[in-house]
Order: sequence, then structure tokens, then C-alpha cells
Amino acid sequence: MKKPDFFILGAPKCGTTSLAAWLAEHPDIYMSPEKEPHFFNTDHKRYLNSLEGYERLFEGASDRHAAVGEASVWYLSSEDAVANILAYNPAARFIVMLRNPVEMAPSLHEEQVFTGREEVRDFATAWDLQEARKRGHDLPRLTWEPKHLLYGDMCRLGAQLERLFSRVPAERVKMIFIEDLRDARGVYRDTLSFLGVTDDGRVQFEALNAAKKRRWPFLLHLPRLAIAFKHALGIEGGLGIWKHIDSRNRIERPRAPIDPAMRRRLTEYFAEDIRKLERVTGRDLSHWVRPRQTADV
Repeated sequence: MKKPDFFILGAPKCGTTSLAAWLAEHPDIYMSPEKEPHFFNTDHKRYLNSLEGYERLFEGASDRHAAVGEASVWYLSSEDAVANILAYNPAARFIVMLRNPVEMAPSLHEEQVFTGREEVRDFATAWDLQEARKRGHDLPRLTWEPKHLLYGDMCRLGAQLERLFSRVPAERVKMIFIEDLRDARGVYRDTLSFLGVTDDGRVQFEALNAAKKRRWPFLLHLPRLAIAFKHALGIEGGLGIWKHIDSRNRIERPRAPIDPAMRRRLTEYFAEDIRKLERVTGRDLSHWVRPRQTADV
């Protein structure tokens, strides 16, 4: 079996789904057929716990694949994941997707609501519950990992990237900002170069995992209950009909703009971390903290 040699670490709601899908269609790249296996973040609750089960995801990789990878968006926020990956494959390369945390936090909240992991639909209210949730209070019934509802912690990308660079040399890390995806062809070509893979000439780049809502809200929890039941029995594998139901139970829609008062709160909260991200990446991010309204992705 060929071990995975590159990892898209996240962050969530930063374009990881799109990039992973584009790379999966390249004939010389093998991507895990299961989206986000989340095997190495051992400080989080996981659905996939056995190395045997994890490595089965890569049984289809062969010598014709110049790069083998997976994408798990909670690896970047995990304190354990990168160290575990390096213990598994010391030569691993890493791709990190980044965006303005002021926009990332409400987008992550909306995704958690969509998946049923978050029951508080108002973002400002959910934001104010973070301290209580750290103590184990006010947690939604179907939350799998309470850490993922700590929107401030999950979106401190500067601190997370700083930790990554303390363990991995810069030449083995590729950073992609979500705003760079406006030139998707250029980002794709540069990523192939980073992975040592020949350009296949791809020119169509569909954006995936956009804002969405439920077509039939009453069906929201069925696939998640099926997942929980499956893993309680120690079953590792697909969900079949439940995946089909979940895929049908979604409608893409424009994302509502962030409330101006909440934007100001978030900008103040993340200001120091954005400055840290500037220092780590060498990129001017001053436009992230200027008052403005932007289209969310």
C-alpha cells in the first residue's frame, strides 16, 4: 500500500472541499475516497480510530499515482494531528487553506447548524455560549465534538499556522488563501507543482460546499443518527442510502451578510491573531480588519 504523502489540513470553510475534489480528478493523484477521514487528530473525538481502517482508504493507490493524499479540516486546529502525521510519514507535505476569520467564524457556525451539530441558529448567541460550552454546558444533543463549537478557537489561524511551522519546514507547506481561488487555474497549477505532479490542463473549477439550507428539515438528524449507530457498533464503511438522502436534502443559497455590530466584535477579537498570521505568512492582511461588507464563500 502507498501511504498518503500529502495532507490538506484545513481550515474548515476555506475551500478545502473544492481543492480536494479538483485534485482527486487528476489521473496522477489519489485522494482518499472518504472525505475528511480525520484519523490523526487524536485530541478530538473521531469516527475512524483504527490504522487498518484508515489505510484501507488508500488501497486503490498504485505506482501510477505520483501523489497520495487526504483532506481533513480539523487537523490544523488539532494540537496532535501534525505530530501524529509526521510519526506516520516523516516526509509528509502539507497544504493549508486560509481565510479571514471574521468571515470564517459565522460561516463555520452556519455549517454546524446545517449538519445538525449546532442547534443555536443565531450566530451571536452561539458565539456568546463558548465559555459555557468549554465547561460542558449548553451543548446540542447531537454534537459529536464540542471543541468544534468553539468558533473563536477553531478560527485562530495565525496561532495554528505558527504551531505548524514550529514542526514542519516551510518548503513542505503550501498556503492558499480563499481569495486566491479567484484565479483557480493558477492556484491549481501551483499546487500541482508543489506536489511534483504534471499539469493536466484542467480549466473548469467548480466551487463546492457553498452556503446551503435543508430541503426537508425534519430529515436533518437521520443520517447523523445512522453514522452514530454505525460507529457504536464498530462498523467502518459507507452509509449507502443515508448519504443519498442527505445529498438530496440540501439547497444552495446566498449567504446572509454578517451583522455590522457582530463584524466589529469579531474584528476586535481576531485582530491580534490576524497580525500573527501576517507575520507567519509575510502577507499584508490589513484589508481583513478594515470595516467593510464582503460576499461570503
